[in-house]
Amino acid sequence: MVWLTAALGLVILLLAGDALVKGAVNLALRVGIPALIVSLTIVAFGTSAPELLISIKAALDGVPGIALGNVVGSNTANVLMVLGIPALIAVMHTAEHDSRKSYLVMLASTVLFIGLAFRGTFDWISGLILLGALALALGDNIVDSLRHRREGATACEDDEEEPEGADPDMAGWKVGLFLVLGLVGLPLGANLLVESATEIARMFGVSETVIGLTLVAIGTSLPELATTVMAALRRQADVALGNVIGSNMFNLLAIIGVAALIKPMDVDPEFLRYDLWVMLGSTLILIPFVFFRQNIGKVWGVILSALYVGYVVSVLI
Repeated sequence: MVWLTAALGLVILLLAGDALVKGAVNLALRVGIPALIVSLTIVAFGTSAPELLISIKAALDGVPGIALGNVVGSNTANVLMVLGIPALIAVMHTAEHDSRKSYLVMLASTVLFIGLAFRGTFDWISGLILLGALALALGDNIVDSLRHRREGATACEDDEEEPEGADPDMAGWKVGLFLVLGLVGLPLGANLLVESATEIARMFGVSETVIGLTLVAIGTSLPELATTVMAALRRQADVALGNVIGSNMFNLLAIIGVAALIKPMDVDPEFLRYDLWVMLGSTLILIPFVFFRQNIGKVWGVILSALYVGYVVSVLI
């Protein structure tokens, strides 16, 4: 029964997160916020809402292992699983795209997170530092995007690509319904998933940290996996790689930043010995694809997927 509850919580989280993104995007566009700003902020925050609610709930419940394990495990899964599995299906031609600056921001975020972890706790000071770094990264991203748009403007400014979830014809009551479903569903799903994950940890005699690094992390990485599989099939390698880089940066800076402001979270010593370094290692694995324009083919898909399976096994053992 507890497994069904965990699955139900995950499904509610994913559906509620999608509903919140649709509602927030269309509300923002209706009140005149530019589509570019909506894409870089509201959509990015909305797609990370499930992880955010899980981390806040876990912190409040006194199980920081699930909160931190969710983020560290998700970032590792995002590189090894989310890029590895789609590469088994279709080659991702990352050589055609330049994502060096975004990658360096993600790498800097990872190093900053690890440095703060060695303080032994993520408290309000850590939270403010992480959110300050997020504000700088978002601000720089917006400035860069606006500059590229001005330099690359050829036709009409009305040709601006609409953000994910945008529907100009959506009725007002639908916008409100999506917002309500998202705002109600997210805490409900987070509550079900965190409580059932904690119970599963007790059943198998493992720590909440292990459950956060595996069950919860894999579950919350499923939307990124689905997006990346579709991007690979459509030969949109920039979407695939950008999805992973953006998600990892938000996980570290936004989710732990907000959760740390709400309640301090002690860092499990095992994180400092092993899991943080695996997360950093998986981040560094992206260097050939980002700087040397190496495509992610089937061989890389096998390597990345095998590394992830090996990591999960090592955590469970």
